[in-house]
Amino acid sequence: MSMHSPAQLDLPRSISDATVFVIDDDRGMRSAIEFLLGTAGLNAKTYASGRAFLEEYQPRMHGCLLLDIRMPDISGLDFQNELRSQGVRLPVILISAYGTIPMAVRAVREGAFDFIEKPFDDESLLKRIREAIHLNIDQRVDDLKVQQAREQLSLLTAREKEVMGLVVSGMLNKQIAMELGISPKTVENHRSKVMDKMGVQSLAELVQLNTLLH
Repeated sequence: MSMHSPAQLDLPRSISDATVFVIDDDRGMRSAIEFLLGTAGLNAKTYASGRAFLEEYQPRMHGCLLLDIRMPDISGLDFQNELRSQGVRLPVILISAYGTIPMAVRAVREGAFDFIEKPFDDESLLKRIREAIHLNIDQRVDDLKVQQAREQLSLLTAREKEVMGLVVSGMLNKQIAMELGISPKTVENHRSKVMDKMGVQSLAELVQLNTLLH
């Protein structure tokens, strides 16, 4: 048994696979941003409100959110907090024509990827959008690695989990044998099964996998 690499899985591999979700109550601004993103080769989906976005949101969506900070139903800052409470992990870029330094500091402190003032420089905005999308791709790959590690861990017996815990703590086979009251040969057999089921070839890989799980 071996771990799948991200290339073998159905994951976004580049920004061309992702979508920029634009939320702005100004129709003209939505159209202008959608046009800009299209000319840059980026996929865009626009919404007039945060509620409209949440009605369509699915965890499989990937990319980033471009969110106006002043909207009639809920402010961009409050909506960002609502996204987090609902488990939406898309990177958020807040945009505003009325930005202040305290507002920008609060936005970033509360999890925004960036805070950009209108009127914005097109190239600077596109650069940050691409960086946000790459961050989301990395996050999704890491999430998948954790999911796989948990699935592999569930294949271990209770004794194998004990052995794995002691192995990654740095104990030698003979020390583990004394700790558990079993023979070194039995420890060796359990250790071999742990390595196989967890899909790793070395102690270093096992330690890295264990770190993902904690």
